Amino acid sequence: MKTQIKRLSPHQNGKVFGVICALGSLVFIVPMMFFTGLMGASGGVGMHGMGMGLGMFLLFPLGYLVLGYLSVALGCIVYNFAFGFLGGIEYEAVQVDD
Repeated sequence: MKTQIKRLSPHQNGKVFGVICALGSLVFIVPMMFFTGLMGASGGVGMHGMGMGLGMFLLFPLGYLVLGYLSVALGCIVYNFAFGFLGGIEYEAVQVDD
């Protein structure tokens, strides 16, 4: 059975993707904070020597959240507009018994 997606919710999809991006950025931010702290404690230049403190590390996940939300919401709006001219994304579904 072929099915088409007629509409994508910009707010809901943007919200979900933005949160996933913010959480995913923590995979990089947390180790970076740890190693930056070690470099600063050992007398190395580190990120603190370049004027980047804890605040910058907190801005990265927030930035990923906002940009992830906006890009997906805009993509959904474009998809919804284009659906009338091009049709939707098609996929095939099957019924599976448990």
